[in-house]
Amino acid sequence: MELLNSIMKKFFILVCLMLLVGLEIEAQTFTDSNLPIVIITMDGNGSIEDEPKKLGTMKIIYRGVGQRNYISDQNNSSALNYNGRIGIEIRGSSSTALEKKQYSLTTLLADNVTNNNVSLLNMPEENDWILNGLAFDDSMIRDYISYNLSRKIGEYAPRTVYCEVVINGDYRGLYILQEKIKVDNDRVDINKIGLTDNALPDLSGGYITKADKIAGDDVPAWTVSSYTGFDDVNFIHEFPKPKDITNQQSQYIKSQFDKLSTTASSGNTSVSQGYPSVIDIPSFLNFMILNELSANVDGYQFSTYFHKDKNGKLRAGPLWDFNLTYGNDLLRWGLDRSNTYQWQFFNGDNIGAKFWKDLFDNGVYKCYMAKRWNELIQNGQPLNLVSLKTFIDETVATISEASARNITRWPPIPEDHPESHPYDYELEIANIKSFLETRITWMTNNLGSFSACNNVQTPPLVITRIMYHPNITGEFPDSNDQEFIEITNNGNESINLTGMYFGGTGFVYQFPVGSVCPPQGVLQLANHRETFIQKYTFSPFGEFTRSLNNTGQKLMLVDGFGNVIDEVSYSNLAPWPNAEGNGSYIQLTDVDLDNNIGTNWVASTDPIFTNVTGIEESVAESLQVYPNPVENTVSIKANSVITAMQLHDLQGRLLETIHAGSDLVTFNMTNYHGGLYLMNVTVSGKTAVLKIVKK
Repeated sequence: MELLNSIMKKFFILVCLMLLVGLEIEAQTFTDSNLPIVIITMDGNGSIEDEPKKLGTMKIIYRGVGQRNYISDQNNSSALNYNGRIGIEIRGSSSTALEKKQYSLTTLLADNVTNNNVSLLNMPEENDWILNGLAFDDSMIRDYISYNLSRKIGEYAPRTVYCEVVINGDYRGLYILQEKIKVDNDRVDINKIGLTDNALPDLSGGYITKADKIAGDDVPAWTVSSYTGFDDVNFIHEFPKPKDITNQQSQYIKSQFDKLSTTASSGNTSVSQGYPSVIDIPSFLNFMILNELSANVDGYQFSTYFHKDKNGKLRAGPLWDFNLTYGNDLLRWGLDRSNTYQWQFFNGDNIGAKFWKDLFDNGVYKCYMAKRWNELIQNGQPLNLVSLKTFIDETVATISEASARNITRWPPIPEDHPESHPYDYELEIANIKSFLETRITWMTNNLGSFSACNNVQTPPLVITRIMYHPNITGEFPDSNDQEFIEITNNGNESINLTGMYFGGTGFVYQFPVGSVCPPQGVLQLANHRETFIQKYTFSPFGEFTRSLNNTGQKLMLVDGFGNVIDEVSYSNLAPWPNAEGNGSYIQLTDVDLDNNIGTNWVASTDPIFTNVTGIEESVAESLQVYPNPVENTVSIKANSVITAMQLHDLQGRLLETIHAGSDLVTFNMTNYHGGLYLMNVTVSGKTAVLKIVKK
């Protein structure tokens, strides 16, 4: 026994020495890196399994930008970006067949149970993370390039940091530490829907849905056919998870995709009833452009995400899984589908749901896609060929040390590099650049003209007041409830607001169908209608969803096709005026000034007013409502055509816009809770408010 103990002590000392002076692995010595170093030690030196997650400790050695990181610093607290507990498991589908695994991990507190929200490598705090092993991509840049391009063009995609990984003393090579797709203010910024949110408006969001393969606990919520005739597309609930989502929620989010499919198939471009009323068109355009630029062989069919906020539109994204792109495919299995000369949504394989092609085939949508594409390829823009090549060169330079070590550790598989695709790292990168050059030319030629949707005249609506960080008082104890923004019609003609909404995420409002802002009209949108009335003695025009950011954000008012009407990126920092919790709002000093310049705003506590109402109760006398109270379907009959209908709750929140266009309109209220509701009905340009009782 003493001999055994002596041997064990010597072995322990030897291991410690190896960690101090470097790790001798696979005929190479790994001692330091220009990249962060992630060291994972599993409890009991155990293995990492597909599932469930196993416990271990993770240390991230990172001294800062431009500094080298050393294995010998793993016990130097000043050099550690993270030193704590984790739960970790193997992740992926096809990639699980590879010897170099990919991992999903959760940062934990010392109790090994409680999630630990932390910032890793300057990414926003969270507890769910991915170690992307760059599967099937011998260039080691495709995911990194794609996710970063998405953020460069204004769409969220997981943040990414290259690192080198050691597990249980074994050098595992080059990885990307990245965010997992998840509902979070700094990730997919949507409202978290709860188990009891089964009636509108709460039922309307938020959701994350994906089209993907069935793996693990995934269960298809529904399937749709594609234009191939044989590749059904599985739609899966990502949030809420299949085990958590209620039947009402599942049916609701499916109904949004059904509306998209129907309106795209019929080519309905109406901003009140067509596909522009269902989807956030800019997000769909950006999503298709990046999938097509990269010729993503899985795009549309697999790893294709969508998200929808409460009271908001259906949005495409975030991007995920872009390893089989830019000319790369599973050559070992005889597949070669990432080409420069065809659209991925109609190449005969993995083309996804029919609505992708239906949207593209619509002349108006294709025009906007061509317009957006041509914006993004201009000099200095992210998808310009020179910009792309520069970004690739910078990325390759960053990982040059680690990529060489990774190739030594994981030599390229011969089956992936036949005579037509010989492996050489410099050639691999050159091929991506060549692919992009050819692809950009092909897409430009095949998207064609965008003159029909270029230089669209937008109405003169201007954001003129923003109350983003109200103070707290005894009378008004909730800061967020006092928030509002003001919009001014800086023109001499009435503006039909139908189809207009706030783009992006984090701030949600859509103008009701048929609503109008008169010449020089001023209207307010409030966070909480009742608080606004109590404070300012008149009713706001509408109530927005989510709260304004206290430090600043972009407010972007757009029309139904995403044309920007007005946008303001306000801030709590100079030169913007001080309106932080001191009772002030910020006000544009002159409606004709550029409202994106902080010096054109002042902090103010002046009284506010409105001249936009549009509600005429006298119209109600000509309307018939039956049955009322209603259990399921209610009908509204008018003497002439009903042009618009919107259902509100007692707090004035818009719950739903009902398709009108005749003198008799029926509406199903089955999914609503019992209680009193308000229906705005517009006839001959005048609007009445009806009270409807739901049993």
